[in-house]
Amino acid sequence: MAVLKVTFTKTNRDKLAQVLWVLNWVSVVTGVTLFSLGLFLKVEIEKRRELMSKEVDSVPNMLICVGLTACTINFLGGKICYDCVDTTKFLRWKLLMLPYIICTFFFTFCILMGALMCYSMRNDLEESLFLGLRDAMRYYKDTDTPGRCYIKRTMDMLQMQFQCCGNGGYRDWFHIQWISNRFLDMTNSEVVERLRSNVEGKYLINGVPFSCCGLHSPRPCIQHQITNSSAHYNYDYHKEELNLNRRGCRQALLEHYTQIMQSIGLIVLIIWLFEVSVLTGVRYLQTAMENVLRCGDPDSESDGWLLENSIADTARYNFNIIKNLGKCYQVDDDPNIDVPSTSQQAQENVPLKQIPVAR
Repeated sequence: MAVLKVTFTKTNRDKLAQVLWVLNWVSVVTGVTLFSLGLFLKVEIEKRRELMSKEVDSVPNMLICVGLTACTINFLGGKICYDCVDTTKFLRWKLLMLPYIICTFFFTFCILMGALMCYSMRNDLEESLFLGLRDAMRYYKDTDTPGRCYIKRTMDMLQMQFQCCGNGGYRDWFHIQWISNRFLDMTNSEVVERLRSNVEGKYLINGVPFSCCGLHSPRPCIQHQITNSSAHYNYDYHKEELNLNRRGCRQALLEHYTQIMQSIGLIVLIIWLFEVSVLTGVRYLQTAMENVLRCGDPDSESDGWLLENSIADTARYNFNIIKNLGKCYQVDDDPNIDVPSTSQQAQENVPLKQIPVAR
């Protein structure tokens, strides 16, 4: 029994073909949209590539590939649907319709995977940002080292643009040396004592770079001796709210990219639903046109369906096809496979009759 069978008249088939022709061209536009979204996400990631420890390009690359594929498949689908108005033109596509539908089905599955990947990318992105920001803070002072001289500017711009500080917070700067030795007075006993105060010989202070200062604070920024209340007038470290950016840059960037990816994921999910509806219409058109050819009357009514048999029968039929394909590659282990049979030997021993030659 066919699944979701619908009866189409000649007029209904023509209208369905025309509507699908328009929808396929709309799907070409959605393919361009997918490509643009993937390209936009890739550019956004490339802007802060130096702050990530590993590549996280799987989602944008997939969106770009799916977008290009969508343009090709839907362009072909528009041509097929346009020719389905005429029965004679449909004959050219009859053998290609089912492979086209199968390929489009797997293509829509890839779109769904792209939408799900947009929502599952957060964990990989968070790990990459954590390691990347940690290394960037370590190299903050290396303004005279080739390949790292741009890190200071990148971190300062990041902290001012996103109003964040450090990796997980402003205290992260307390545990690294972010002031280069070039700018330290080695003749100062306090500096030397601070360098000797830790095993690694780093100049550690309870201060942060200027870019951590809050833009909306009414008080001049306190970026040095932050935890020393007596070092500043009318200042209590435990009670007064610091005029520094409290949020860590990892959290700020993660929220920024998560918002982008959730928006893209929602758009891709809507495109997936649209492609599934178009694919359903093409399947109805294909089965209806094939039944018209069986009837032999182009103006007669015909039935269209999603599956010719029930879901269980269709699954069993496809399973048997796969099972039979596997048998084609089995090797016969019969030891007598190369031994000629008795009938073959008897035929070989029969003397050939001589054909008389006319004289």
